[in-house]
Amino acid sequence: MLIVAASLALVNVAAIAAPAAPATSLAAANPFAKLSTLPFHYPAFDQIKDEHFLPAYAAGMSDHLREVDAIANNRKAPTFDNTVVALERSGQLLTRVATTFSALQGANTNDTLDSIDREMSPKLAAHNDAVFLNAKLYERVKTLYDKRAKLGLDAESKHLLERYHKDFVRAGAKLSAEDKEKLKAFNSEIATMQTTFTQNVLKETNASALIVDTRAELAGMSEAAIDAAAADAKTRGHDGKFAIALVNTSGQPPLAVLTNRAVRERLMTASLQRGSHGGEFDNRGVVVKLAKLRAERAALLGYPNFAAYSLEDQTAKDTGAVNKLLSELAKPAVTNARKEADDIQKVIDAEKGGFKVGAADWAFYTDKVRAQRFNFDENQLKPYFELDNVLVKGVFFAAEKLYGLTFKERKDLPVYNPDVRVFDVFDANGKQLAIFLADMYARSNKQGGAWMNEYVSQSGLMGTHSVVANHLNIPKPPKGEPTLLTVDEVKTAFHEFGHALHGMFSNVKYPRFSGTNVPRDFVEYPSQVNEMWMIAPEVLANYARHYKTGEAMPKALLDKVIASKKFNQGFLTTEYLAASLVDQRWHQLGAAQVPTDVLGFEAAALKEAGVDFAPVPPRYRTTYFSHSFSGGYSAGYYAYLWSEKLDADTVEWFKENGGLQRKNGDHFRKTLLSRGGTADALDLFRNFRGREPKIEPLLNRRGLTGN
Repeated sequence: MLIVAASLALVNVAAIAAPAAPATSLAAANPFAKLSTLPFHYPAFDQIKDEHFLPAYAAGMSDHLREVDAIANNRKAPTFDNTVVALERSGQLLTRVATTFSALQGANTNDTLDSIDREMSPKLAAHNDAVFLNAKLYERVKTLYDKRAKLGLDAESKHLLERYHKDFVRAGAKLSAEDKEKLKAFNSEIATMQTTFTQNVLKETNASALIVDTRAELAGMSEAAIDAAAADAKTRGHDGKFAIALVNTSGQPPLAVLTNRAVRERLMTASLQRGSHGGEFDNRGVVVKLAKLRAERAALLGYPNFAAYSLEDQTAKDTGAVNKLLSELAKPAVTNARKEADDIQKVIDAEKGGFKVGAADWAFYTDKVRAQRFNFDENQLKPYFELDNVLVKGVFFAAEKLYGLTFKERKDLPVYNPDVRVFDVFDANGKQLAIFLADMYARSNKQGGAWMNEYVSQSGLMGTHSVVANHLNIPKPPKGEPTLLTVDEVKTAFHEFGHALHGMFSNVKYPRFSGTNVPRDFVEYPSQVNEMWMIAPEVLANYARHYKTGEAMPKALLDKVIASKKFNQGFLTTEYLAASLVDQRWHQLGAAQVPTDVLGFEAAALKEAGVDFAPVPPRYRTTYFSHSFSGGYSAGYYAYLWSEKLDADTVEWFKENGGLQRKNGDHFRKTLLSRGGTADALDLFRNFRGREPKIEPLLNRRGLTGN
């Protein structure tokens, strides 16, 4: 998953730095008052304190509005340089503080940062409005847009002008004065509700940890994991008991190993009920308000619903295209899931279990089916997936072979948490390309899931290079124990680094187009492609080594892993489709159609779409669906599947052309990864692939053919 500073919306998110910062009213003692003097303007985390953010935000917004007003009121006729380029250069202080705050609030929050987030969300929304609803500024942009063909602009500059014009129009620049005031009210309240939803999810997830009385009830978990659960319970005030912390998805990792069915069911129930059982962090009311506000805002801007507004700016273009994709895959996915459930039921019956497979049983018995069919279970793999090996000898090694990159860890730069690692990244020519931060471990003050963010974005105009970070949520083992990953965690490490490569390889002039500033349903594509190197024989042989003996994963075990790639795809596709369909159903409603019964609406939507299969709940239910209701992927969760169509086709291209070779990596980098948002996203794919994307590779990958 990719996450950027969503709170900034359209304000120059990428424009972190310039050779010389303009004068600011911010006190010199505040570390945000000037550019960081660390390499590549890496944030001075050792100097940044919680109390620095609010004054830096205030000064940043003030400075930015002063710069914007100067552009809007320039007495000289609008030119590309004095209007569009000037906008690109504006807001440096604001972007600097907002980018850093957003990253820390997601990865290392506290009550103070949460309070600042609640305070700043509506203020930042109002600030965006002050920029993009500035009539004089819009007229200057429109004047240039109307005569863009005669300005003699290069392709990237012309695309930038068109993008700015579109940004202004979609932000409401054409509305009447009265409607602009209505829009401002909507934007402020939406920002506030999204922040409330996000904070509720994290707090509810922490509060919903399952407390277990006895060690015996955790049979199946490793001794180290049980010890960690005891330590966690003690910190929560339950000394002598055991706590199973929840992750953000519906499925919980311990479900795969817990032998006690009653405990599994309690854990599954705790997960599925989050945000919907009353109490301080119940999100049902927040969902209803958000859905109505988004629908009303979309209607004000001239769209039938929020999804129509959102998708217009994506490669999918409209709700029809997304609905078609999801509906075409729903039936074969559920058909496969039901077949998989039948296989699980046979194991349960053979063991005389006396119950029908439920959501709490799927992961546990899937491993048994896998063991029968392929003669291995996933626990056999974990000793070969030690974190440092995966990162350095797997993820980095693949990037070295494919792109010529090299990495050098450094200990001298400050970090916001001791677990964060920092690496210099060097290009094939030996020049430093970027700085990369790896924040791999879960924390109670860290949002769930995995994501990439940029502290500094590459830009020729600004003379900047990338400082990017990857964040995972791998449970930290007790001191002295190795960090052994699941297959999914290894896959996630490769995936997120695909986002990092997209940022690091950026070679654009304008910050607006840097790195991952591409349509949401295209941004997951390069990251999903990078997952393919996880099981590339040369890469796997280099990192998949037993953490005790150093011996390589046996070929027989590797062959079984590869042979099982399509295994359980019915479940995986169905849980994802169910969440994607729920996301679309909520956001394809008009304001008057938004129901008050959140869970009832969700159930009806799943039934209508044909994915209401109880053993396979949605990957996220509505009340903890942060992708959908926190703003980042609202009406856009389909993007992973949309991107996977391009990804699967690209994997076929690599296979056809010899796989892990520099010539292939260089071609992918030159035609696509380095181009950011400088051109139409699908045009970039066509330039890389030489033709339109095909869906057959995706169907084959997910085992969705022949149903």
